[in-house]
Amino acid sequence: MTRIAVLGSTNMDLVAYVTAAPRRGETVTGLAFRTVPGGKGANQAVAAARAGGDVAMIGAVGTDEFGPRLRTSLDSSGVDTDLLRTTEGPSGTAHIVVDAQGGNAIVVIPGANASVTHLGPGDEAAIAAAEALLLQLELPMATVVEGASAARRHGVRTVLTPSPVQPLPPELLAATDLLVANEYEATTLTGAADAKAAVRALLDLVPAAVVTLGARGSLYAARGGEPLAVAAPEVTAVDTTGAGDTFVGALAVALGEGRTTPDALAWASAAAALSVQRPGAATSMPYRAEIDAESARDDGAGR
Repeated sequence: MTRIAVLGSTNMDLVAYVTAAPRRGETVTGLAFRTVPGGKGANQAVAAARAGGDVAMIGAVGTDEFGPRLRTSLDSSGVDTDLLRTTEGPSGTAHIVVDAQGGNAIVVIPGANASVTHLGPGDEAAIAAAEALLLQLELPMATVVEGASAARRHGVRTVLTPSPVQPLPPELLAATDLLVANEYEATTLTGAADAKAAVRALLDLVPAAVVTLGARGSLYAARGGEPLAVAAPEVTAVDTTGAGDTFVGALAVALGEGRTTPDALAWASAAAALSVQRPGAATSMPYRAEIDAESARDDGAGR
């Protein structure tokens, strides 16, 4: 099994489903409401564990009613939560509006995640024992940099998701092996006009990059090579929340297993395609057997 450490956020997603998202000053009647375990760190941990990885989660939950639910959600997916701290106060929350096309808008309240201001006892050892460290930007930036630097010291592959998008410190970029961004994040970071230009521009920052394009698949580029386009399976999206995290978790497992880059990207795309057909974030993430079946179906269809 691929050993993966995740240093990141754990949130309870408060999800409102609507026909169309309200404009500024507008009130709309929703279709449904759910509370779903999420957070970009926890989402990637669940995705990687369900895809077959041996995953350790480093982060924090609060002492509110959401804390135990968030921990249980990770445990039930096979994620090791020994390094998931409990800190006084509320857990992180994400307030999400999902429209009828499966698109979403999100407001994140850090809560306990803001208390993770440095690596704790055992955290660096867990990173050193892993084959990959997954990072996002919903923890304090200094902690993200500390985690990436620890991974670099121990020769561990660092995979960074630059979300929420913001300026990236040079020391973080220097310790990043693979950056995985959506089209908005990639063009914002680089100032490029489109995804193709952005994936090339990202190579000025990191050795390799993936730009995810939703239903249009993904683009991969590495220094010294030509960009690679990978198509996504054709599906009808219900809720795209967590699709990017599903992609990253599955991709980390696939690369850790030694799959070729095209195969790893296609397998991760199959995982993300399954997730968007179900509501929620972590709850929508597929298990390995499902990903294998979807990947085989797509291969048989010639995609």
